[in-house]
Amino acid sequence: MPEWTIKDIPSQLGRSAVVTGTGGIGFEDALALARARCEIIIAGRSLEKGASAIARIRTAFPDAKVRFEELDLASLRSVKDFGARMRAQRSSLDMLINNAAVMAPPLRKVTSDGFELQLATNYLGHFGLTAQLLPLLRNGKEPRVVNVSSLAARSGVIDFDDLQAEREYRPMRVYSQSKLACLMFAFELQTRSDVSGWGIRSIAAHPGIARTELIPNGAGPRSLQRVTRSLLWFLFQPPAQGALPTLFAATSPLAEPGGYYGPDRLGETRGVPAAARVPRQAKDAAASARLWEVSEKLTGVRFS
Repeated sequence: MPEWTIKDIPSQLGRSAVVTGTGGIGFEDALALARARCEIIIAGRSLEKGASAIARIRTAFPDAKVRFEELDLASLRSVKDFGARMRAQRSSLDMLINNAAVMAPPLRKVTSDGFELQLATNYLGHFGLTAQLLPLLRNGKEPRVVNVSSLAARSGVIDFDDLQAEREYRPMRVYSQSKLACLMFAFELQTRSDVSGWGIRSIAAHPGIARTELIPNGAGPRSLQRVTRSLLWFLFQPPAQGALPTLFAATSPLAEPGGYYGPDRLGETRGVPAAARVPRQAKDAAASARLWEVSEKLTGVRFS
């Protein structure tokens, strides 16, 4: 694959996208899509961070069609309300980038729905969001759904006997499980789209190791992960570089349905977009189908 940069993003004029997350990779996704003249809805919890993201994008691109919508992925009510607003406001959507995440909070936290926070935010919230927006995506032009996974998915295991980490909570193990779930969701969504004729191209991506606020916001400023990021800063690529695999998945004609993309160098930690190695456990079709069924029950949504 030739070296791919944001200059290779085709014009997105006339296309629309929902991007979850107001900072880090999500912000860089929105900024690059604005550059390509896409209509963007940035979805996140913080009105203040959302306003800041919009202002920064409009400073760079004054004519950008971009706005913020409140969405808390850790709340099924918020996800449902967001979906209802979108369906009331518009008839179609061309792109959904499921990006927002929390990473390795040291203590187990539970959402208002009774779910473990990382599983809820990183995976279940995006699963429910995709179902809510499915009618709009089906009306979109060559619609795509991009799920952002992580290198951590390689060590992930879907523990169906303790999915919510109630028996034992290990922060990074739970994070890895949530990111493996995102990857399996991307593959299963493509399978079901093909069978049901939804016409959706479902693709996964990961950013390698990027210098975002995901670690300090989750694990905390005194965590081992935060200290490692501070001391080994040169190993972390800038967020704009980390966003490239997601943008490739979202816009490139070369991105394959059911594909998985990440950086091409140093064990997929940095570089330009290329096909990523799929963990063995993500290829388990039976486990993916089971995860889908469990997720529908937990979130109360059905894809139809």
